[in-house]
Amino acid sequence: MRVLLQRVTSAQVRVDDEIVGRIDPAASGVPHGLLALVGATNGDTEATAKTLADKAWRLRILDGERSAADLAAPILVVSQFTLYADTAKGRRPSWNAAAPGPVAQPLVEAFTQALRELGATVATGRFGAHMHVELVNDGPVTLLLEG
Repeated sequence: MRVLLQRVTSAQVRVDDEIVGRIDPAASGVPHGLLALVGATNGDTEATAKTLADKAWRLRILDGERSAADLAAPILVVSQFTLYADTAKGRRPSWNAAAPGPVAQPLVEAFTQALRELGATVATGRFGAHMHVELVNDGPVTLLLEG
């Protein structure tokens, strides 16, 4: 799995004209939250999803070198199969490394559920939908986690 993690001051996801997921860290009394773009590849497991969720929750990239766990910062999880694009040849990316929907969706859900079990407040996008993601990346801070 790959998780592109961004420190944000706000983030939301729209599908059509509906906001399906939103985090507003300031409303929770914290300066930052996290946007986690999550992609799965063939061979990933639920254990991998849980390990990466724990890493994202405890990674010290928020205010004062604290973690989302330290601050109870909210997290927006958005499925992102394009994290597995292969652009080595030609001008058209290959998506062969991305897990198909029936494999990827349970893994993204396992990542989300693991965060909730750790105590995170989690909002989500809509798997498989055409989404519009809006965010204010603070820093900017963007890290790629792989498992």
